[in-house]
Amino acid sequence: MSSEDAEGSSEPEDAASSGGAAEEYHENAEQLVVGVDEDDNEEELVNRLDAHTGDGRRHRAFTSLLFDQDGRILLAQRSPKKRLWDTYWDGTVASHPVKGQTQIEATRQRLEEELGVTPDQYDNLRVTDRFKYKRYYMDEGVEHEVCAVLQATLIDKSLDPDPDEVGGLMWVPYERLHENPRWYRQLRLCPWFEIAMRRDFE
Repeated sequence: MSSEDAEGSSEPEDAASSGGAAEEYHENAEQLVVGVDEDDNEEELVNRLDAHTGDGRRHRAFTSLLFDQDGRILLAQRSPKKRLWDTYWDGTVASHPVKGQTQIEATRQRLEEELGVTPDQYDNLRVTDRFKYKRYYMDEGVEHEVCAVLQATLIDKSLDPDPDEVGGLMWVPYERLHENPRWYRQLRLCPWFEIAMRRDFE
């Protein structure tokens, strides 16, 4: 498996260029994520808050990208209620599978919960990439993940976003992101999504 700066970017992100994001404290404290080694082999379960605090604990994650039939990608802005990277722009959905759940199953769940998108609205959901990375967010927390990338084609674009999860939505021509990096950097992208895009363009 190729990797993306697994232990790099060890300095916290500058507060002047950041926003804030993740979930409410009580939610994180009650949830478990799947701890993994750098090759995504499953280890012990990790408290979700612990996985994102201090130096973090490496865990399994995913970011999923929906495209329309015109080659546009659906970007979602993280809700201001998020603890880490709040108001940053992300791919369509991103989260963590629970024990015994595949990334495809977790993607289906998050698409329905966050956007009201059901499986009959998209085709060809599949894993296209996987990478490891570590990024700090100010002094608030850290992401230390092996992140799978999934893609699908949205046929029915009816959406019902949950405001507790999604601050905004935007359809963007994917080639624009590729050809105009200065433009997309103005959006303040979540690090996992920016890495996924950069790897796809290389």
